[in-house]
Amino acid sequence: RLLCYHSPFFRRIFYSKESESSQSKNFGFPDRDDAPFELFVGWLYSKAIKAPAAEKDIGPLLDLYFLSQRLEIEKLGAEVVDTVRNFYHNEGTYPGLRRVQYVYANTGEDNEMREMMVGSIARYLTLSDVIPAHWENALKKNGQLSVDIIRSIQQWHLEERSVPDVRDVSQERGRGQGGFSAVEEGNSRDSIKEEDEGTTGINGNGTA
Repeated sequence: RLLCYHSPFFRRIFYSKESESSQSKNFGFPDRDDAPFELFVGWLYSKAIKAPAAEKDIGPLLDLYFLSQRLEIEKLGAEVVDTVRNFYHNEGTYPGLRRVQYVYANTGEDNEMREMMVGSIARYLTLSDVIPAHWENALKKNGQLSVDIIRSIQQWHLEERSVPDVRDVSQERGRGQGGFSAVEEGNSRDSIKEEDEGTTGINGNGTA
């Protein structure tokens, strides 16, 4: 009954007319890692999510989020998003590429977790002096991610006067040496190494 109280998915299984006519009321979860399932059971009884102690704890939380989407438990999904958001904010870090790709592979458009992730990366890339090679490659291959980053920046509703206008000669500061390629190929201290199996976030200085 606890599951049915929180989940429309389970209410349909156990209390719909179709289920009433069936002889079996059993439901088996598909094979999943223990960590997200333990987090789910803990949330059912305590209404709380254990805060991640390190970036490696984000993986089980993302799996918990995907489970909440499947079971249609909106409250749990929103709390997971806030937990992940608070972790990156409190740590002064940003989601790594592998985290973002994992979320994109398991969600659709207009998804809260996806929007939070891409919004974080939009801020990170906008404030960075260079585009790390692995992010450059990802953006070239994933057009939807690139579009979503632009959409996220548009939602900032920046004041027009705060955005440089290169059409205005009085604001022109001269073309940087090498143009865009110099920025993309930068190997300064702000460059980022490829994340290690998706367990490393990006800190506020742009390093892994």
